[in-house]
Amino acid sequence: MTNGIAPHAIRRIAFTRMPTRWGVFQVLAFERDTPGSNAPAQTALAMMMGDVARAVPLLRIHSQCITSEVFGSLRCDCSDQLEIAMRAIAQEACGLVLYEHQEGRGIGLMAKLQAYGLQDAGLDTVEANEALGLQADYRTFAFPAAILHHLGIGAVRLLSNNPDKVRALTSAGISVVERIPCEIPPRPDALMYLRSKKNKLGHLLALV
Repeated sequence: MTNGIAPHAIRRIAFTRMPTRWGVFQVLAFERDTPGSNAPAQTALAMMMGDVARAVPLLRIHSQCITSEVFGSLRCDCSDQLEIAMRAIAQEACGLVLYEHQEGRGIGLMAKLQAYGLQDAGLDTVEANEALGLQADYRTFAFPAAILHHLGIGAVRLLSNNPDKVRALTSAGISVVERIPCEIPPRPDALMYLRSKKNKLGHLLALV
């Protein structure tokens, strides 16, 4: 066991190459059982470019967002953050994106859309989740930390505005050498959401 992470906790499922408009990434697919649960296995992708184990690579830990990444929703900045990260990694020719299937900060797509309906009525993103009897954020980032250990990566430069990700990696024995902001000027449709992330969830955003 390394830093509390059992070596058998994750399973490597597939490996392939993925040409993208930013360049060619090598993709590893992982899964792990949900601790203490009979729920389906959790899944995540490691999209890598360059020799990530021999450098201090750029890292983006990214949670799935179907609404922005597939349908182009402007209610959040998720798609923009993913594009920023992949472009930055391609420019350095070294880094990785750990992509987790945790829609809506872990509440799932259907509950996320219900929360959107409540936000249309005036609640913010945290209040909407709470009105549904849900937490604001269910993510722990233990799975990405386990993948980094599996890949032999002990230090990263993290592309993130979320201090919880820094704390999760550090507590798992991964050194965050630098936190790099991952932010664009806010669009009007996302401004309330971003202000809630800054003021209620502690995200490090340059908003006024």
